[in-house]
Amino acid sequence: MKKILTSLLAVGVYLTPITVMLMAQPTWGQTQNSQAQEAERLLEQATQKVQQQKYKQAIPIFQQVLVMVRELKDQKLEALVLNELGFCNDALGQKQQALSFYNQVLLLDRAVGDRAGEANTLNNIAGVYDALGQKQQALSFFNQALPLRRAVGDRSGEATTLNNIGAVYNALGEKQKALDFYNQALPLRCAVGDRSGEATTLNNIGAVYDDLGEKQKALDFYNQALPLRRAVGDRTGEARTLNNIGLVYDALGEKQKALDFYNQALPLWRAVSDRTGVAITLNNIGGVYDDLGEKQKALDFYNQALPLLRAVGDRSVEAVTLGNIGILFQSTNRPTQAITNLEQSLKISLEMRRGLQRENRQKFLQQNGGNATALVDVLINQKKYAQAFEWVNLFTTADLADYTRLINAKVTNPEAQKALDNWSKKNQQLESLQQQLQEKFSEALTQQIRQLEARVYSEAEDISRRFPEVAELFETTPADIKNLTSSIPAGTVVVQPVLLTNVINMPNNVAIFIFTKGQLSVIKKSINPTEFNKLITDYLKQVQNDGDADFTETGDKLYDILIRPIEDKIQALSPKELSIIATGQLRHLPFETLYDNKTNKFLIEKYPVNYLTRISNNSLKSPNVQNAIPRKLQAVLAFGNPVPRDPQNLPGAEAEVRQIKEILPDSEVYIHNEATLEKFRSQALRFDFLHLATHGCFQTEDCKKVDLKNNRLLFADNPLDIANAALLGLQGTQLITLSACQTAVVTNFNSVGIAGVAYIFERAGAKAVMASLWAVDDEATQQLMVDFYQNLKQGMTKGEALQQAKLKLIKDHRHPYYWSPFVLIGDAR
Repeated sequence: MKKILTSLLAVGVYLTPITVMLMAQPTWGQTQNSQAQEAERLLEQATQKVQQQKYKQAIPIFQQVLVMVRELKDQKLEALVLNELGFCNDALGQKQQALSFYNQVLLLDRAVGDRAGEANTLNNIAGVYDALGQKQQALSFFNQALPLRRAVGDRSGEATTLNNIGAVYNALGEKQKALDFYNQALPLRCAVGDRSGEATTLNNIGAVYDDLGEKQKALDFYNQALPLRRAVGDRTGEARTLNNIGLVYDALGEKQKALDFYNQALPLWRAVSDRTGVAITLNNIGGVYDDLGEKQKALDFYNQALPLLRAVGDRSVEAVTLGNIGILFQSTNRPTQAITNLEQSLKISLEMRRGLQRENRQKFLQQNGGNATALVDVLINQKKYAQAFEWVNLFTTADLADYTRLINAKVTNPEAQKALDNWSKKNQQLESLQQQLQEKFSEALTQQIRQLEARVYSEAEDISRRFPEVAELFETTPADIKNLTSSIPAGTVVVQPVLLTNVINMPNNVAIFIFTKGQLSVIKKSINPTEFNKLITDYLKQVQNDGDADFTETGDKLYDILIRPIEDKIQALSPKELSIIATGQLRHLPFETLYDNKTNKFLIEKYPVNYLTRISNNSLKSPNVQNAIPRKLQAVLAFGNPVPRDPQNLPGAEAEVRQIKEILPDSEVYIHNEATLEKFRSQALRFDFLHLATHGCFQTEDCKKVDLKNNRLLFADNPLDIANAALLGLQGTQLITLSACQTAVVTNFNSVGIAGVAYIFERAGAKAVMASLWAVDDEATQQLMVDFYQNLKQGMTKGEALQQAKLKLIKDHRHPYYWSPFVLIGDAR
């Protein structure tokens, strides 16, 4: 089983600071100039403040000196002072101000031909971008610094930069590249006699091997780092490496050895007054005793860690420790205490998660997801179904909100957007300070973080109140289920399967929530996670390969797990629409293709199937009286084949939109150079139904086959960055169909995929999105679209129209490859 206890905590203790701020020391020439003497006096005073970490006090003094050296027209000294100002602002977490100063230094370094200084400044700029989470920018500046280091023969600086590049690649998850750069840095550090730097790089190499699961190699490098840490008197580094060795033995199941190393680390953390290190190691010791079944001892150590974590403001590890306590109570059959601690853990996690940078968010979610699973499980066991689903829905929404932030999606209201932008800057500063605290404990920094944290969270609540349309981006408490389900249309049954797997001391199940307006029930089905994952992987390959006939067998197995346990309940409710909320690795699964061997029917042959991104008061608002009357579709705004040249030519899409015009003569159709983004913006408000038969790239990587960047829709003039969907004026749009688009299906189980795209357009105002899960067959797509619009013209709902169009295709093409990829996400009415 996957552990969610001690192994999580290595992140905060084994990575050393990767940005080394290199501050030149001033050498003033002999001069009788009184202004120069005063500047020298002030500079010495400011430098002392920096050494005492009194950065706020140092800044105004440096600013005085800056005015003086500019009057003296000494560019080298001006560069030095600007560098100090950059360093102070950087240390205070004021990253944009730091960048401004460093960029001024860079111009001066180049003007005076100081290549060594230029290399230092490039390194510092890279460090700021790294702290801001802009890893590619950081790499760019590190890579500019590297040849300059070599040109001036600065082997020590070259080693530092190589180490920093390795650390960036490590943060990006490119472990082999990280190793390559660490291994280039290591011999240089040995050659210049930098034993402290050598120990750091050895430790970092060990950490990479630890992440790769090569535990023995990790131990080898940690054991090389340890004596060097001791030789140079680096007690903090020694404690970090001892803790890391303990983590390796812990993961290997050698619990007594792990305890031995944790217990060696503990007094060192205390000796250097690093309360964060003390708390992390106490938590790790608690985890070992937990594994050994000594629950009371484990609880004692967890409870020693908690007040320390609260004192230093390390909310991330506090959340993990509370989660550990919650799971301990769950495993000892104390559900009330389990729920209390797990809920406290998750509330902290959600507050932190909403502001994390991209790469930190992914790591954070991996570390804290188990607590959510454990909480939902214990609530279900206590028959608190509504409370369990409130948390499920909250985390479903949080995933989508994360996606919105990852691509920097805009909102319609410019005032709300401005408030979000200002909030994001403060949040960036907060995360930067939290990262600094992990690297080196400081009481002053702790106090600063607490004050900024209070402002950031208070502003988030204020923005949520002022702008309800963006409240989901800041949601930290679950919404009341009665309030949520009141938005479910009559005749609709909503189903959400939730995997409750891979948490220690907990059986592996899928919990299937079924609800309609005013009703909620839950059924659990036991699963083997490894076998289930293989079923999903195999099935996604089978439905995309029209030559693979095994899809019925695999589909039936999935039907037995996901549908059959709740089939009686669904049938009893006689739904007019079956709405699926699919999360995690289920997001890419076309549920309508699941095959019932007992009746020889696909799920779509039993019910109209659509998908919901989540349940919210906005996503399924009941229509007003006028809109409640069924209306026949009159017209569509359709765009097709905007670039009729390879590799972007789509002749089938062109024919597709022409056929829409034949079915609905009042439609407006634009093809080739007329299918511009500008035209779409100007015309979209006039139509309830929008159809884009054009390439779209909705995946992590760019779509190189069609020469389109990720998260873009192709138009004849400029591609649309879907982050700007809210600026298109889609309020009142009933459906936006995205035909001929590409999404990643099996490359990343945990990506939000097309659901994230639908969420973006939904937030922009569209009631529903229709899009494909994978590249589609041109002929089948044309037939499906023609039948879909003919059905709408006859007065069917969107859900009914798509079901009937698919049933007609099934008669000609039994294999799901042809009829299943297009899915309807959102309101099916």
